[in-house]
Amino acid sequence: MDFLGLYLSIPFCRSKCTYCNFASGVFPAAYHERYVARLEEDLRRIRTRARQWSAALPDAADSIYLGGGTPTLLSPALIRRLFTALRREFAITPTAEITVECAPGQLPPDALDALAEAGVNRISFGVQSFIDSEARQTGRLHTRATALEDIARVWAAGIRGISVDLIAGLPGQAHESWFESLGVLTETGVDHASVYMLEVDDESRLGREMLLGGARYHAQQVPDDDQIAEMYTEAIGVLAGCGLAQYEISNFARRGHESRHNLKYWRREPYLGFGLDAHSMLRSRDGAALRFATTDDLEAYLAGPVWAEGPRVLSREEELEEAWFLGLRLNEGVSVAALREEFSPVALRNCQETVAELEADGLLQRIDTDRIALTPRGRLLSNEVFARFLAEPALT
Repeated sequence: MDFLGLYLSIPFCRSKCTYCNFASGVFPAAYHERYVARLEEDLRRIRTRARQWSAALPDAADSIYLGGGTPTLLSPALIRRLFTALRREFAITPTAEITVECAPGQLPPDALDALAEAGVNRISFGVQSFIDSEARQTGRLHTRATALEDIARVWAAGIRGISVDLIAGLPGQAHESWFESLGVLTETGVDHASVYMLEVDDESRLGREMLLGGARYHAQQVPDDDQIAEMYTEAIGVLAGCGLAQYEISNFARRGHESRHNLKYWRREPYLGFGLDAHSMLRSRDGAALRFATTDDLEAYLAGPVWAEGPRVLSREEELEEAWFLGLRLNEGVSVAALREEFSPVALRNCQETVAELEADGLLQRIDTDRIALTPRGRLLSNEVFARFLAEPALT
């Protein structure tokens, strides 16, 4: 039986990070109630939409993820409304993983109480750096002390699952400060961490400054690509040494604490996204993958209706491409036997040349008789690897 993953985008921020180009921003609190009402309406309509699209929509969900943005900027009353709406429209399994993203210093006591009452059992903290100057230069509002205090408060509230995000390559970051951030993370004892190599979008404030020059956002202090790659590699070793094993390109966990919700994305399991710029993947009644998304314009989203047209049906070629580049994100790699069963022996033969070339380049490796995975070097150059699978020949 397939269980659904549910994602709710909450796009409200207290400040906008300099490197960020997500569909989120600083909006008046007056938008909050309208936005939650829009989410409630979308939740009510989704089963009708699924029938119109001939999509198979599981009745039960075993993961919920509130991201953004900073969901805890919503009032406790609005947080309760959202979880009431989710449970009204879907059967949430008793052991469901329920995650909420949080910016340190932006978790008021009454909001934490509301999350605990709603059954939230996992908090993902966007720390990015435990070095106060690095956090400040990118627009973060917290200090190390604030972040550590919030982690302790969450545990005291009975929420045991905690993840901490760090970014390698922030302006002004050096190997010494990077090791310091990693050391603080490992000392917390959290069961999950995400480590991202800084990728600066040209449309972000930092990206525009890097293209045009200037000093306001400290673009000249961004480490070069080789330094960032070295920091990322160092993190893998440090985290493994304290029991946080890498299971995906950017994610590390103690055994049994991997993000169940995010695994759905990489394993191509069904999930529904609600809210601004939210993405979804369901299966049609005949098994084809259906992908659809909402607008990234807040006013357009609030005006509704969203999903006015049906989803895009992926071709078998597109599904095979996804199976490779999503599956290869995981350290467990891709099962050749599973792909052969899902697609066909011919489809796998058509990929053999690409796989062999990437093995020869030291980017792919066979980890047993069946599975193919990225090498450590391949993880550093993963976008290059994935691009090679976007030009595969036809399945037949």
